[in-house]
Amino acid sequence: MSEIDSQSKNEVQTLKYQAKTSRGEATRQKLLDAAEEIFGTKGYFNTSIVDITLKAEVAQGTFYIYFPSKINVFQELIKELSHALRKEISQALIGAGSLSRREAEELGFAAFFSFIKEHRNLYRLVQEVQFVDEELYQWYYRRLAKGYIKGLEAAMASGEFRSLDPEIVAYALMGMAEFLGMRWVLWEKKDVPEKALATAMSLIMEGLIR
Repeated sequence: MSEIDSQSKNEVQTLKYQAKTSRGEATRQKLLDAAEEIFGTKGYFNTSIVDITLKAEVAQGTFYIYFPSKINVFQELIKELSHALRKEISQALIGAGSLSRREAEELGFAAFFSFIKEHRNLYRLVQEVQFVDEELYQWYYRRLAKGYIKGLEAAMASGEFRSLDPEIVAYALMGMAEFLGMRWVLWEKKDVPEKALATAMSLIMEGLIR
């Protein structure tokens, strides 16, 4: 089968499982929300489709209208959470062109912390992806870094940050945000303290500006 034929087949398969009505979309979202909670608490390998449908309060047969398998709902969940996270950060940065890079970084970090506070299971889900779908695991971080790199390139071009490899800087800053969120939001179920965010911003800015 050619690459084009394979792609067409995948597109047809995707269309087959798309919700056709607003009610169908609501049911699909209920299943994704249930999957987020069950996968996040029990883990991928200990979760069954029955677990998900019971939590979503839908018939087991209904699951297969929207998702062909357990791994498919897991993959779709990761993709949707990735999209939602990037959207929240983007919305927080609307109008950031008039802000300093420090202010933009603060808003971006705060948006990330806010998102994981509402989706605490994201940490476990993403870590499990590497054992379920290595390609998706890499995609998750590469996609998140892509937007970050653009912002860093702009800051470097304007002279706000000194010229460094923007991809390396993006992954370093993503790691900082992820571990700060883990330390307070995940482990202690608290907001990241203002002192921690201020310290992170000081480290970022003093390490990047001329």
